Amino acid sequence: MASFCSFKSAITLAILVLVFIGSSSAQLSTDYYSKSCPNLFTTVKSVVRSAIQNEARMGASLLRLFFHDCFVNGCDGSILLDDTSSFTGEKTALPNRNSVRGFNVVDNIKSAMEKVCPNVVSCADILAVASRDSVVILGGPDWKVKLGRRDSRTASLAAANNSIPPPTSNLNTLISSFNSLGLSTKDLVVLSGSHTIGQARCTSFRARIYNETNLDTSFAQTRRGNCPRAAGTGDNNLAPLDVQTPASFDNNYFKNLVSRRGLLHSDQQLFSGGGGRTDSIVRSYSSDSDTFRSDFAAAMIKMGDIKPLTGSNGEIRKNCRILN
Repeated sequence: MASFCSFKSAITLAILVLVFIGSSSAQLSTDYYSKSCPNLFTTVKSVVRSAIQNEARMGASLLRLFFHDCFVNGCDGSILLDDTSSFTGEKTALPNRNSVRGFNVVDNIKSAMEKVCPNVVSCADILAVASRDSVVILGGPDWKVKLGRRDSRTASLAAANNSIPPPTSNLNTLISSFNSLGLSTKDLVVLSGSHTIGQARCTSFRARIYNETNLDTSFAQTRRGNCPRAAGTGDNNLAPLDVQTPASFDNNYFKNLVSRRGLLHSDQQLFSGGGGRTDSIVRSYSSDSDTFRSDFAAAMIKMGDIKPLTGSNGEIRKNCRILN
């Protein structure tokens, strides 16, 4: 009987060890590449800085790529995969088509990485680091990026069409979408602050500036000057998401919302001015830049934890656009 109990205890201990090893391998780490690729951060930042110096908008584009990657089956680099004759990726999904950009910059980063540490750094981790560097270069907060993600071997057009909330979303839809990924209502508001940089196409805000009332009239008039009412006319004309400082990462986005100058319907949904669910959070960030910066950094780390592939799952792509 004693020997049976000892045997049972040994089995239990072995199972616990295996569980621990499995859970450990699934954890991301800020020093994941400290030995295998010590030049990771300087290499990525150099390419990102050059791209932003060439076009300030690229910082917002790289940040958006990371968002759109993480929101579709986790932060796994799936958004980077090109379509082939036998494979349909996520680039042509409605939220991404003629919209997401920066793939060439990711290609340049990957090429640089392959020279300093070949077959080591995943494309998913490149997106995570490049998004952080973009924010920092444009004046935003810094944070330690958790790494160790691997790249997916597949992508989902259907998931991309269904998982990324469109700019026409109302507040309940936005909250539900973020909550389904483990992100809180506060995370929703602070991460929406990424719209302090970048631009949007006329098709994304036309209905708002012509049909909605929860907006400043002079702001609407200005935006109409570059976005005609008729669909098919000026569809791709651009306007800054933050009318005050479109190339600086700051809290003016929230000040715009309080002034009813949110460009997108989904932006202004965060602030109604009538005591809405997220009004107080918006007001807080509009008046407290330091809190916005620290909360944004924390929320980006949290978003980066969404369903990463680790251990032996996935692969380390040699080319971010195609499977090995």
